[in-house]
Amino acid sequence: MPVFFVCAGLLGLLAVALTVKVGLMRGRKKISLGDGGDAEMQAAVRAHGNLMELAPITLLMIYMAGDFYGFSTVAALSVVLLVARVLHAGGMLGLIPRGRLLGTLGSTAILGLSSILLAIAGLGLKQY
Repeated sequence: MPVFFVCAGLLGLLAVALTVKVGLMRGRKKISLGDGGDAEMQAAVRAHGNLMELAPITLLMIYMAGDFYGFSTVAALSVVLLVARVLHAGGMLGLIPRGRLLGTLGSTAILGLSSILLAIAGLGLKQY
């Protein structure tokens, strides 16, 4: 499961980078709370917020799926999630054209797929 942990660590670093970006922007624009109606600040806050809303639950689902589906599945899901979240953040910040759309689609697909895999695995478990 090393690929999972590398991807999880890199997603954590992405969260740090987006947190720092929002903090520096707040200082530069003198906006201490919210987005102050500033479009650039709003995009930075939402890039960070969206990562924090989706990445933890998706990582948890992928991690739990590892007990049932093995290394290759976990590795593939983890890498696609990482790429999707980078695309989304880059798109929100205006760095990657169509990144927001591609990142949203990828992240949602991985959350949905890992959830379905877990539900299927759970149906096969026996209670003692």
